[in-house]
Amino acid sequence: MTTRRTWFSILGLAALSTALLGLATGAAAQGFPSKPVRIVVPFPPGGSTDLLARRIAEKWQQSLGQPVIVENRPGAGGVTGSDFVARAAPDGHTLVMGVTGSHGVSISLNPRLPYHPLRSFEPISRVVSAPLVIVVGAAVPARTLAEYVAAARSKPGEITHSSPGVGTSMHLTGEMFNAAAGTQLVHVPYKGSAGAINDLMGGQVQSMFSDFLVALPQVESGRIRALAVTSARRHPLMPNVPTVAESGYPGFEALSWQGLFAPAGTPREVIERLNAETQKALASPDIRDFFSRQGFEVAGSTPAEFRAFIEAEIPKWAKVVKEAGLTPP
Repeated sequence: MTTRRTWFSILGLAALSTALLGLATGAAAQGFPSKPVRIVVPFPPGGSTDLLARRIAEKWQQSLGQPVIVENRPGAGGVTGSDFVARAAPDGHTLVMGVTGSHGVSISLNPRLPYHPLRSFEPISRVVSAPLVIVVGAAVPARTLAEYVAAARSKPGEITHSSPGVGTSMHLTGEMFNAAAGTQLVHVPYKGSAGAINDLMGGQVQSMFSDFLVALPQVESGRIRALAVTSARRHPLMPNVPTVAESGYPGFEALSWQGLFAPAGTPREVIERLNAETQKALASPDIRDFFSRQGFEVAGSTPAEFRAFIEAEIPKWAKVVKEAGLTPP
């Protein structure tokens, strides 16, 4: 029979272990960062996620006292790079710039997803959010969203739309639009935004639900044409481009977002330090100006706010996946 003394010994050892773990965690946090910090971008170079991560890295490098490296690990619509970070050491030195697709959509689209958007990560902060813009190639005759829909309805299954990958916000917004407009646009996935927009300009695909950062320079150059934006209100960078809602689809709204995550188990003190550095970077005038000129809204948050935001995103996109009848790739 276990004696009272034995129980006190066990409880004492447990308390000591907890105290030692807390001291070790605190020491690790105080020494952070002790080596270069990696921000993994789960897409190829040149897309919006890559450019945003590099601007954050520039700011962090000035204040963290360690090199901050952006590493591209593309594949599976952001899943490959996100999974790599989910399996990394939970010490704050390996992070991922997650997006709507990788951390809001994929769990509903892929039952074999190797990570959970929340259980496998510690949310640090949302960084930006933005609407998408529906664009077509210069050779496409449609000048308005109504003309685009009419063409798609007259040729079901023939009009294509590109995206940075299966499960991305660009892909799912296209599916939302199919449901709203009664069209059968065919999705053509790429490994990143650069390939998707290049083939749009080259005429290999006819349309794209694109983020502003990728589309705006090409719209301004006349190589592609903007038909509508997916926000509730017109966007200040394209004031003459109507919203989808005012083009005949009331209530239609779709936003993409990007944010930073660390592996689950990363010490709370490290998460708080990274959050503070993120808010500092987002508050700088040059960063805010850069993001706004690319069509983004700075959307800094606390870790708790970011977690609650993702908890709401998952069921929202699950509904889209179900209604579109999408199956794992």
